[in-house]
Amino acid sequence: MDFNFIPDSVSQFDNVYDVLKERGFIEQSTDEEKVRDLLKNEKVKFYIGFDPTADCLHVGHFMQVIIMMYMQKYGHTPVVLIGGGTGMVGDPSGRSDMRQMMTIDTIEHNCAEFKKLFDKFLDFDDEWKYEGNNGVYEPGHQNREPLPGKAVSVNNARWIRPLSYIDFMREIGSCFNVNTMLRAECFKQRMEREGGLTILELGYMLLQSYDFMVMARDFDVKIQFGGNDQWSNIIGGVDLTRKKTGKEVYGMTFSLLTNSEGKKMGKTAKGALWLNAEKTSPYEFFQYWRNVGDADVNKCLRMLTFLPMEEVNRLSALEGAEINKAKEILAYEVTKLVHGEEEAQKALDGARAAFAGGGSMENIPTTVMPKADFEGEGMGVVNLIRTLGLVPSNGEGFRTIEQGGLSVGGKKVEDKKLMITADMFEDGKLLIQKGKKKFHMVELG
Repeated sequence: MDFNFIPDSVSQFDNVYDVLKERGFIEQSTDEEKVRDLLKNEKVKFYIGFDPTADCLHVGHFMQVIIMMYMQKYGHTPVVLIGGGTGMVGDPSGRSDMRQMMTIDTIEHNCAEFKKLFDKFLDFDDEWKYEGNNGVYEPGHQNREPLPGKAVSVNNARWIRPLSYIDFMREIGSCFNVNTMLRAECFKQRMEREGGLTILELGYMLLQSYDFMVMARDFDVKIQFGGNDQWSNIIGGVDLTRKKTGKEVYGMTFSLLTNSEGKKMGKTAKGALWLNAEKTSPYEFFQYWRNVGDADVNKCLRMLTFLPMEEVNRLSALEGAEINKAKEILAYEVTKLVHGEEEAQKALDGARAAFAGGGSMENIPTTVMPKADFEGEGMGVVNLIRTLGLVPSNGEGFRTIEQGGLSVGGKKVEDKKLMITADMFEDGKLLIQKGKKKFHMVELG
């Protein structure tokens, strides 16, 4: 598989720190000068943690993936930490509620699904392994050094699940000051709200700090990256590592993907904007970026595409109706990165056909149908396209699906017996596409 997603022309800089700074990713570092020098003079292992709270990554995670892609491009070793251990507790950062508890089977399933998605974007050394950890007093080790420039993946269940509570509290709990912890933003918010804070959530910071210490000690991880909401947890890890191993490690946080009003991007009427085509179709994904606010175009082009900065600045300086060209390029580039060139082109063709005429749908045939037709079991897809006049007969409808020529809501139809139900409609509308150029909108009446 070709992992050359990032062109050499992406930046004039050769230190990845300067590249990330130029793209507007970096918020704060534990020691900016030392981190910059380290990334310039050494090839380092760094890690980002992902708790498997679902079986798929969403756009919020994708920012972190892009940062790992930049780091790999410049020769560093991404350590993808999948939280099979911390996921059993749940991170209170940025939340006002407690996370749902998951079974070990669910967590392991989610971890495996995460890894499949990371495999699309990062070049892994899958022979590398972490092994042997048996609690606080029995460190683990890597089976060998990772191949240069390859990413590795590790699950913190390997060192968290063998822990003895007493040993952990004696060795690790004794290093944390509760007064200092309670000043952390994530805990302050919870303290002020009804329900307060439990020991479970306080313990999360200890576990995440322990992650950093274990990896620094056992296979020389030097930096932890995370969203800006992870600052307190990262500092905890830097301090614990210094106290327990004498090693100096560093932390760096990145801006969360927010719009000009400060709200997190990647939320749709149906929930999160997922990276899995089964959960969010490439067409819906494309449309989300095609419709971002004018003020958000620059940030999205900077952070979610690998276009050179001069092109980013040229596109985001467009005004009036011209800015739509920039949005179309943004949507195409992000969709191409996540779903591949073919799906991005299909989404672009579909959007142009559907919204030709400056964003209106007036030129696209629309049929209003009673909502009742789509309730319960719904209506068979072949029956629907025959009713709409897209095919003359059921046989022709079946053939169209067999040949891969039918899409509903931006998703290719593969099941000839697919039932179209009311929950497939977005804002009461559903776009049907036959072949490359035939579009029809169904509207609920």
